[in-house]
Amino acid sequence: MKNILETFYTALNNCDGPTMASCYHDDVVFKDPTFGILEGERAKAMWLMLCGSQNGDNFSVEFSKIETTENNGSAHWEAKYVFSKTGRKVHNKVDASFEFKDGLIIKHTDEFNLHKWAKQAMGIKGLLFGGMKFFKNKVQVQTNSALDAYIVKKKLSN
Repeated sequence: MKNILETFYTALNNCDGPTMASCYHDDVVFKDPTFGILEGERAKAMWLMLCGSQNGDNFSVEFSKIETTENNGSAHWEAKYVFSKTGRKVHNKVDASFEFKDGLIIKHTDEFNLHKWAKQAMGIKGLLFGGMKFFKNKVQVQTNSALDAYIVKKKLSN
């Protein structure tokens, strides 16, 4: 199972959303502080959207500490990028846990400090409010709205 995680994170570093999505089981459940819980096609579409919005010159991922068993796994990864809404540099440190089914990722949970991310991405606003529940809820509404718009646009273009 280690190879599926290496493929996943190498694809993330290359902004290759289709390869990332192919590592997910159709019934995948993804969770993180910025999107909340995403299931199935929405989880796959999130990576397609995020990879499609990245400029490879301003985005890199390093992954380490990949550990797997037959059914579970974990990894540490760090992303460095420029947050498009503010132009601010972000260095996000993430601990991920996984469950596998049929040789694919069926559950993926990313954990990181949302307050630290918000401070980097949004400056003073993130510093002041990034640790508050209403801020997390607002971020999740905004990211899911962007994902909804991406999915509609993708369907219309097909």
